[in-house]
Amino acid sequence: MGPFPNSFGNLYFWVAVNYVSKWVEAIATKTNDHIVVCKQRKLNICELEELRDEAYKCASAYKDKMGRVHYAKLRRRTFEEGQRVWLYNSRLKLFPSKFKSKWTGPYQAKRVGKYGEVEIKDFDDHLRQVVNGHRLKPYLEYADLNKEIHESEFCFLGDEPTYSVD
Repeated sequence: MGPFPNSFGNLYFWVAVNYVSKWVEAIATKTNDHIVVCKQRKLNICELEELRDEAYKCASAYKDKMGRVHYAKLRRRTFEEGQRVWLYNSRLKLFPSKFKSKWTGPYQAKRVGKYGEVEIKDFDDHLRQVVNGHRLKPYLEYADLNKEIHESEFCFLGDEPTYSVD
């Protein structure tokens, strides 16, 4: 656009509108030549590419950091042969219930593979199936729970206290 009154040697304005964001940018130029416009356009394209590269680096760094945080929170589950386990039932239910458990079992682990697969046996039907180890969790027996509670209840730091009856 122009010519306009001289302002710092600039007589023309180059106006560009981004059609997606409706962002308007005006740049003052000394001449109304296509070479100047192309130079300015190349500079804008280079700036946009630099911004895109920087955003990509930030996004990939964030993704790596979140991946490390996620994997740090995961616990490695190891199962042994003969151990009782719960199986997560992930099938779609016709009548889902809020309070219905999604864990079925208990099952007995018969064979543990080196890639995380576990062969389990049902106590009722004696059917065997191979499932992914991520779908299993250990079955805690009542005796194990009582043992853990009693051990944690009576934890003394020094000598055991003595009680006297007066």
